[in-house]
Amino acid sequence: MAFRNVVRGTLLIGGGAVATVFGLSHLTDKRKASITSVEAAELIKSSTQNELPSREAQLLTLQKTKEFDVLVIGGGATGCGCALDAVSRGLKTALVERDDFSSGTSSRSTKLIHGGVRYLQKAIMNFDIEQYKLVKEALHERANLLEIAPHLSAPLPIMLPVYKWWQLPYYWVGIKAYDLVAGSQCLRSSYILSKSKALELFPMLQKDKLVGAIVYYDGQHNDARMNLAIALTAARYGAATANYTEVVRLLRRTDPESGKERVCGARCRDVLTGQEFDVRAKCVINATGPFTDSVRRMDNQEVKNICQPSAGVHIVMPGYYSPDNMGLLDPATSDGRVIFFLPWEKMTIAGTTDTPTEVTHHPIPTEDDINFILTEVRNYLSSDVEVRRGDVLAAWSGIRPLVTNPNSKDTQSISRNHVVDVGESGLVTIAGGKWTTYRSMAEDTLDAAIKAHNLKAGPCRTVGLFLEGGKDWSPTLYIRLVQDYGLESEVAQHLAATYGDQAFEVAKLAKVTGKRWPIVGKRLVSEFPYIEAEIKYALREYACTAVDVISRRTRLGFLNVQAAEEALPRIVDIMAKELNWKEQKKKKKK
Repeated sequence: MAFRNVVRGTLLIGGGAVATVFGLSHLTDKRKASITSVEAAELIKSSTQNELPSREAQLLTLQKTKEFDVLVIGGGATGCGCALDAVSRGLKTALVERDDFSSGTSSRSTKLIHGGVRYLQKAIMNFDIEQYKLVKEALHERANLLEIAPHLSAPLPIMLPVYKWWQLPYYWVGIKAYDLVAGSQCLRSSYILSKSKALELFPMLQKDKLVGAIVYYDGQHNDARMNLAIALTAARYGAATANYTEVVRLLRRTDPESGKERVCGARCRDVLTGQEFDVRAKCVINATGPFTDSVRRMDNQEVKNICQPSAGVHIVMPGYYSPDNMGLLDPATSDGRVIFFLPWEKMTIAGTTDTPTEVTHHPIPTEDDINFILTEVRNYLSSDVEVRRGDVLAAWSGIRPLVTNPNSKDTQSISRNHVVDVGESGLVTIAGGKWTTYRSMAEDTLDAAIKAHNLKAGPCRTVGLFLEGGKDWSPTLYIRLVQDYGLESEVAQHLAATYGDQAFEVAKLAKVTGKRWPIVGKRLVSEFPYIEAEIKYALREYACTAVDVISRRTRLGFLNVQAAEEALPRIVDIMAKELNWKEQKKKKKK
């Protein structure tokens, strides 16, 4: 079935540059965030729309608008971040994505919002100031992301088990340095555990030769939903955003002053209908992750590749493999890589690998990669826990787009930071980076675009700017869903954690079950809290195919492939009814 391939895609990890707010450099981080949050709140009141425009309305805007200030190519975290940054500065903004929002790189991460403990280790060991700045900036962005999307993100304690006495002070110093670099934005202070306490908190841990453990905190999030929240927020501010809209070629015009050809937009094609149209813009931003070089070659066929793709594989196992709220870090695997073992959506994620690869639309995890992860997991779990290949419920491969800086004299050196490049034609490319720093990457990109194209725009407004669903969310919001609508508690918690303050809109679409309890909310599959009403709501969030719903509006395809296949017919039936699909189209949309 084609679905199995579509569920697998790409992974993004890397770095960026510290964001500052003009005129606030003398203030503390907390004071800056407070002031900027107030500005962002005022912006929300004045600019956002009550209803999201339909995809058809967005396509019409793309076709009818004479000229945009900015056209962003790419609907991953960075592309949507660029669109939100641009539109919140007052620029007329468009965004197109060939597939679905977050269909590639940004839905296939390790689900962490982190500064990078291993990057800090390298910074200290190698006296590398660039690595240090990368970690410092990522920790600042971690704090901001946890604040602006509290429903989709939360702090997560991660245990680092220690099996040699001399490693305890070594790792403790490194982790404390991580806390120190975070400063006032440290989530919670790290601490040391005795052997008995470590086994109490993580009972499935390998106990032989264990001397203790260190626990530190990072953030965790629902990556695809976070990406979608950024896209929806940009759309609410007035950005014309359209998924399943492919760039066929770049448009050009001759600059009357210099006589040089300049990129002035793109010829686009609606992937669902085949209709082609032009989208004109003063500035075009290439934010296509692993496909960066293919867009750059549309501009200049002679340009050298800057993307160095690396494949990362993750597997999903049942929740009983890890505690509900404690992750595990293996700092030195048998081949020197780092493996995370994390609870997520009541399951357990293990990964990632890191191997050179070719850029493909649907990379597939190899059996060797899956077995490597299973072997590393066995090394850290008690012999009482049988780690079985059959317990792998889902697996995906992702492409990490590391980059070389095209402006560097050493073209072979891979940048751990992101790279913003403005070509001779005016095409602005943002490449590299990591999920956590998408916002500061977008800020740097728009700063460069505004300067290169002399755009009239305000300062960056995205620090403290709440994303879709975050503004009125609270930890007890799910209780109101139970009381007001008669939803199961587990379903209500899921809706609140997925949609935030928009969960009530989903609940309104829920049908009566015909049972004494729950009153409303029919589940798609019995063991997961996803309900049929979410399919209808997904259509408002620009879902166009069943895979959009299974993989990115819900996360079923990433949690349990068999459960996803079980839910697929019902999802297609509901979408067919809502969208008036005929039988032939129903088969195609699977």
